[in-house]
Amino acid sequence: MDNDFIDKKDRIVTAAIEIISESGLGFLNTRKLAEKVNISEAVLYRYFGSIDEVLLEVIETYSKNDREMIATVEDKDISHIDKIVEFLMMLVSYYADYQEMTAIVLNYESFLHNANTRDKLTECSKNRYVFLMKEFEAAIDDGEICDVFTPEELCLMVTGTLLRDILNRRMANNINSHEQIIETWVHKFVNILRIQ
Repeated sequence: MDNDFIDKKDRIVTAAIEIISESGLGFLNTRKLAEKVNISEAVLYRYFGSIDEVLLEVIETYSKNDREMIATVEDKDISHIDKIVEFLMMLVSYYADYQEMTAIVLNYESFLHNANTRDKLTECSKNRYVFLMKEFEAAIDDGEICDVFTPEELCLMVTGTLLRDILNRRMANNINSHEQIIETWVHKFVNILRIQ
């Protein structure tokens, strides 16, 4: 496959993410997407057979980034709680650097109603949850953190806070302050849990 084909596919996927971020998932169609990439709809169909194929590639891009972050953290020789902190900070940094990707999180419900994207998004969500659960369980078992909360409760607190932060970013459109806020929250949260 030649580089131009891959580059154009990437540009189409990036443009789709930008349209979803700017206007919402309901506004994504082949005409708007072709206009954004500055190609004809006929050329767009050479790369993707339908808007659903584009959406599937959008979710694949989102999932791939998540898998890479998890793999990077799992390979580190650090404590379980430090792996959780590292993963959360990577997510925060990723969403700060690529704010348009937060639109995927905020459109979960719509993606779950699409038969083509449901399974891929569910798998991505499950992988993130399994990673966090495993690390929280190991952190409790190894005596790194107290067991006041169950691993499931800790996962819900963390994912809920991240979702709230993403929503706040989108509403306030001030990435840096929210990045600092969530970093401060993560460190306070972990310091409360750590067994001294």
